[in-house]
Amino acid sequence: MKKTDGMENTQFIFGAVMVVGNRMDTLLERELSKFNITSKQWFLSVSVASLFEYPPTMKEAAREMGTSYQNVKQLALKLQDKKLLQLKKDVKDARITRLHLTKESEAFWLKTSSEGMKFTQDLFAGITAEELALTRNTLAKMMDNMSEMEKKQGKGENS
Repeated sequence: MKKTDGMENTQFIFGAVMVVGNRMDTLLERELSKFNITSKQWFLSVSVASLFEYPPTMKEAAREMGTSYQNVKQLALKLQDKKLLQLKKDVKDARITRLHLTKESEAFWLKTSSEGMKFTQDLFAGITAEELALTRNTLAKMMDNMSEMEKKQGKGENS
């Protein structure tokens, strides 16, 4: 019997989420290294492409990614150096900088999408649609709980 078998579910899940996050990041870093991009840079690109109907501000991207404005800015500047992202001033308010994916970015993601799909298929192999739906629901509730915890700490979502 493993020590984890006797753990309460909340203890096990807490630890497992941390381990899964770390191991997933490590595996993704290995996969992406051949393309000279980090997992965090990849996540910013995917977030910009998938979560917004318009080019987001750095603050909006940070909020959705669960990170800081400073982290997004650092990632965005590295992606801009690689010609995969452009930082442009907002046309209505020059104080605001928006994140725009480039044509090079679109070509890059098309070129790497089959490997990304394979990575995802391998990661979720053997997990049923019902298990995925339950996990999604649980993680969404945990994310909501963390937002409430942040509010109670007085930090809000985008600190």
